[in-house]
Amino acid sequence: MTRARIRFAVVAVCTATSLGLTAPALAAPVPAPTPYGVPLAPGEAALSVPGLRPEVLGLALRAERCAAREGLVENPDVLTVIDYSLPSTKKRLWVVDLDTGRVLFHELVAHGQGTGGNRARLFSNVSGSHQSNVGALVTAETYYGKHGFSLRLDGVEPGFNDLARERTIVIHGAPYVSEGFIHRVGRLGRSWGCPALAEDVSSQVIETIAGGSLVFGYYPDKDWLASSPLLHCDAEPAGDVPAGSR
Repeated sequence: MTRARIRFAVVAVCTATSLGLTAPALAAPVPAPTPYGVPLAPGEAALSVPGLRPEVLGLALRAERCAAREGLVENPDVLTVIDYSLPSTKKRLWVVDLDTGRVLFHELVAHGQGTGGNRARLFSNVSGSHQSNVGALVTAETYYGKHGFSLRLDGVEPGFNDLARERTIVIHGAPYVSEGFIHRVGRLGRSWGCPALAEDVSSQVIETIAGGSLVFGYYPDKDWLASSPLLHCDAEPAGDVPAGSR
């Protein structure tokens, strides 16, 4: 099934069944409100990912579509979502193939020391804060550093994460990201702001998402939700990315 069909199929069937509408009546869908004040086109909430709240996924799809329209991503068919509103003891990172709707990875991910203990509280774009970034980042090149195989990230939301590269916010593996660490400490360990993954899966995730896909870090930050350019762009209704934007 194509990405367009995946995004439209669920909402079209459910809406028509519950309201008794015919196909012509569904020709001009009205954007649905979310608890976060960002209206989503129906297709932006049609894809279902186990464990990921539809509202958060809908925002991530909106950001991905806007980023693709602006030419910010080279691979709009792979989407990574991190729900930082969940505790670190929960698997809160998903990598989704938007062409098939398949979840490629569902993993633990650490946040920064300055962001909080088990739960994230604070986010920053400032060097030395050791806080994680909120919002959309784009994966760039891989490299080998002190944490082994790692992936650089470029923030695309001014004021919220556009200094990610300068701050060396990267995806890497870490020994403090594991079920065993949670059992011993009661939470994951914390990075200096990087979304750190378990060492046994980090290389696979990095190889999958590297080279221009979107990483969407969600948190109910009022300022970001109100002013994010990727959540409030004049996006077209849900569907395939416009030709020429990839």
